[in-house]
Parts: sequence; structure tokens; C-alpha cells
Amino acid sequence: MMVIMREAATKRADSKRESQDRILDAAARRLREEGLGGAGIAAVMRDAGLTHGAFYSHFSTKDELASAAFGHAIRTGRPHWIKPSRGESWRARLTSLAKRYLTPAHRDELASSCAFAALGSEAARGSAEFRSSYERELRASLAAICGDDAADDERFDDAIALMALCVGGMTLSRAVADPQFSARILRSAQAAAAKVAEDQPHRGEPHGRR
Repeated sequence: MMVIMREAATKRADSKRESQDRILDAAARRLREEGLGGAGIAAVMRDAGLTHGAFYSHFSTKDELASAAFGHAIRTGRPHWIKPSRGESWRARLTSLAKRYLTPAHRDELASSCAFAALGSEAARGSAEFRSSYERELRASLAAICGDDAADDERFDDAIALMALCVGGMTLSRAVADPQFSARILRSAQAAAAKVAEDQPHRGEPHGRR
């Protein structure tokens, strides 16, 4: 009897996690495409194929959902944008990250795009809970860029500069109407990323490897 009860409890827990993942996937997609205003409870639950009432088995408020969905969007997307270091120079790493991020394909595909760029301006006006989620994931992404050197203040500052170029460049490229100007913004931000680490040598890396 105890075995049967444990199996039933495990199945319920698995079912609840699956439902929550569906909700987070749907909400994350809407956040990327439409911003905070597009991630309403009814719309998200419809996209997830679940009833409106099922929402409250997982989240208490829309704000809680938005914060959780943003974190989900970043955590699932981070491995795509930030690959592990393969021993390349710091400059080469920053340059390759920018080239991967600042592309027309990324600019045009909102559904799977980076949530930092999709929601940066809205986060500044968002709830304290959402801003905390944004900051937490930003710090985690900066640490991922730095890898084993996350404790190096110079490299961490470089990572901040790179993130500002990538997110800002992507935001501006989406905001303008002229396709040629949009492409120029992406190219300029890529070129600037290559210069981020040029000014000063970092500990443990001579000028020749930069």
C-alpha cells in the first residue's frame, strides 16, 4: 500500500512539474514577443493548454508568474548565447559572444530571443520582484561570460560592458525602421565588443593573447 501511495504521489508531482513547465514556456514566449503586458494569466494558460483555475496551483499572482517566467526564459536561453570557454583569449571570447548575439536572425525572431533585450526597458518600470529577478539573472549571465574568472573585477566589468553593447545594440536595431540602419547598428556593436578588452591587460593573460 505504501509503495502504491508513493508512486501516486510521484506521478502527481511529475504532473504538476510538467504543467508548470508548460505555463513557464508559454509565459516566457509571450514575454519575449509582447512584453509584460502580453503575459496575462488567461492568455498564458490558453497557450499552455490548461484551465484558468489551474494557474493558482502554481502561482499566486501575475507578478509572480512574470518573474518566474523571465528567469525561466533566461536560464533556458543562456546556454545558447553563452557557450563554455574553450581556452580562447578573453578578447576572442567577447568577440565571439557578440557575433553570436548581434545577428539579424536574433533581431527578427522574438519568440526565442534573449529576454534581457526584450524586457530591459520594462524591467526598469516593473515591480520590485521582477527587477530582482532581472538582476539575479543578469549577474548569473555575467558570471557565465567570465567563467572561472568571475571573481576578477576587471573581467567582470568587461562582461558588463559587453552585455550593455549586446542588449543595447539589439534593442536599438529593433527600434528603428530603416533595415540598413538596423544592420549598421548590429555591425557597429559587434565591432565595439572586440575593443572592450583592449585597453588593459588582465591578470594571467599577456598582451599577446588578447
